[in-house]
Order: sequence, then structure tokens, then C-alpha cells
Amino acid sequence: MQRTATVLVYSDDTNTREQVRLAAGRQPAPDVPAVEYLECATLPAVLSALENGGIDVCILDGESAPAGGMGVCRQIKDEIFECPPVLVLIGRPQDAWLATWCRAEAAVAHPLDPSDLAAALAALLRDRLPSVA
Repeated sequence: MQRTATVLVYSDDTNTREQVRLAAGRQPAPDVPAVEYLECATLPAVLSALENGGIDVCILDGESAPAGGMGVCRQIKDEIFECPPVLVLIGRPQDAWLATWCRAEAAVAHPLDPSDLAAALAALLRDRLPSVA
């Protein structure tokens, strides 16, 4: 049986979490596993999920409040042993340098382009998991 990947999606905005799920889809590329999404609306929920393990990639909304995704990324990179790769959603393409500051492995700008988001997520999954092809 084929393994599924678990992707944590953090945003305080329900619509943003839904946009991520719809844009990336159930399988962002043919050569990566199908994806199950774990949605989190608060920093404590993110930390709890990561401490429980089993998360393959995190997608964090940089526009979330009160804890923005970039600050959350920096925190989990410092605090979570073997932290999964992180994709941050940034407000505009010019903010991509902030992804470097927070140590995210990838960044995608709002408004979300489905092909950009799926490609970035698939690249992180390829690096993290064995190929399904």
C-alpha cells in the first residue's frame, strides 16, 4: 500500500487553509505520495502536531495573526528536533528574502497560483520522502 504524506497547513484564516488544499490538491505531482492535510489555526495547535510527529511538510501563512507564519517557522526550526521542511506563504514576491530569514525551504506568494504551490510542495515532498514512481 502506498504511503500518504501529511502536510500541516497553518493559517488563522479558514479561506487561506482551503485555498492551499484546493491549489495543491490531493497529489501535487505524479511522483509524490497522495497528501492528507492537517489544518491548524493556532500556534499551540502547530506545536502540538509537530511534537506528536508524522508531519512531512509544513505550509505556514506569513499573514496569520497573532503568530505570523515566518515567526512560527523560525520558532519551530529552533525548537522541533528534525523539523520537517517548511513552505511559507508570503504577502508579495518581494518578501521572498524573509523566507531565508525564517529558514523556510520554500516560499509562494499570495494570491496563490495552484501550479506554483503544487510545484513547491512536490519539491519538498521529493526531498523528504521516497519516490512513488
